Amino acid sequence: MRTIVKNGTIVNSDKVVKRDIVIENGKISTIVKHATIEANDKVIDATGQYVMPGGIDVHAHLDYPGTVDNFESGTKAAAKGGLTCIINYTSPLKGQSVLDNVREWKKRAKDSYIDYGFHAMITECNESILSEIPLLANEEGITSIKLFMAYKGESMVSDLEMYKLMKKAGETGMIINVHAENGDVTDQLRLEAIEQGNTSPIYHAYTRPTTLEAEATNRAIRIAEVANAPVYIVHVSCADSLNQIKLAKDRGLKVYGETCPHYLVLDESYLKLPDFKGGGFVCSPPLREKEEQKHLWEGISAGYIYTIGSDHSSLMFEGGKTKGKDDFTKIPNGLPSIEDIYHVTYHFGVHEGKISLEKFVDITSTSPAKIFGLYPQKGVIAEGSDADIVLLDPKRSRVVSKEIQYQKTDYNIYEGFKLQGNITHVLSRGEIVVKENQFLGYSGHGKFISRKYFSENSID
Repeated sequence: MRTIVKNGTIVNSDKVVKRDIVIENGKISTIVKHATIEANDKVIDATGQYVMPGGIDVHAHLDYPGTVDNFESGTKAAAKGGLTCIINYTSPLKGQSVLDNVREWKKRAKDSYIDYGFHAMITECNESILSEIPLLANEEGITSIKLFMAYKGESMVSDLEMYKLMKKAGETGMIINVHAENGDVTDQLRLEAIEQGNTSPIYHAYTRPTTLEAEATNRAIRIAEVANAPVYIVHVSCADSLNQIKLAKDRGLKVYGETCPHYLVLDESYLKLPDFKGGGFVCSPPLREKEEQKHLWEGISAGYIYTIGSDHSSLMFEGGKTKGKDDFTKIPNGLPSIEDIYHVTYHFGVHEGKISLEKFVDITSTSPAKIFGLYPQKGVIAEGSDADIVLLDPKRSRVVSKEIQYQKTDYNIYEGFKLQGNITHVLSRGEIVVKENQFLGYSGHGKFISRKYFSENSID
């Protein structure tokens, strides 16, 4: 049976055109001006709607210790919010084989509602781990690793370790994701704040200043340059960090920035909310001063920030964030947002006139697919591509509420926001997952996607 999406406005990253889409066997078979309807065809009338490639969230933390969303609930929430593919971070144990770890994570993801891949997080460096990096790509289909410059004693690697890991990954044709904050100095600032009796959530921001994010961003870029490796700076939160990426890109380096919706929409004033409500907004890097948002939107428009990721960490407020009620350093890091990333970005980006429709598709789907080896299987409405499709009605609106969300947290960082533009349909490989307010997907539909090497991609 064919599915035909008729009368819609197709939006890709490079053009907007009115066409019909014919879907067969999970793929887009043809794109024509007027599709001929046959007896057994399933028809979706997209009149007045934008027809866009499904969202791709390349920054998710499903099934992490202390979180409440596993792959089943998390990908269901993602699909409800317009995502058709995620790339989740693994989380290794000290001394564990990287290959063994990613194989465990693949098993944990078997109940996913949408397609998925992984970034291999690496928190230490030795000859065994270095020898496994090429096998991640060659045998496991994982072509990106993640390194931390923060969280000393937990995930943080030294500059020398970072160089060695970057060099090996770069030689393999992989890309390196980096959390860029100066871990040594932020740890000291946090210690000093507590010693001075400064325990409230706002001090999370004061002890992780933009200067230290920028310093680490520059250091990561410079080390990657020496290692001859491409680098992807995750969750860029400020102009200071963005400027380091701009300088590097203008020199021709393979450097790519990512930001998150909360840095584009929320600001550090949320950390000052009374009755410890500010604790619900603790993430790293922290929310910044409101003026930073303008620079991030400009960075998106100018092509220095390529993607937007949710950085979804499904921590509960009660019993989770409240662990740090008397000491901000004990507040678990991270925000829940996988269900709202697509709508929030559309409203504050397209509806408010900050970015074009094409740029919206670029940062939510096309560039993530290109950077991380999914394109053109995903990230584009094109003949031969997976039929991962979102229909969005720009005339409709919705109000965000924890009471109706699919993600399992007991709060929502966008609670009460009225967002213009509402998703009516989501298709994952041609199957209707969301139809109006009905969820029609099923657990186990999602497949692991083996990704191409970064060196094979055509992002620049």
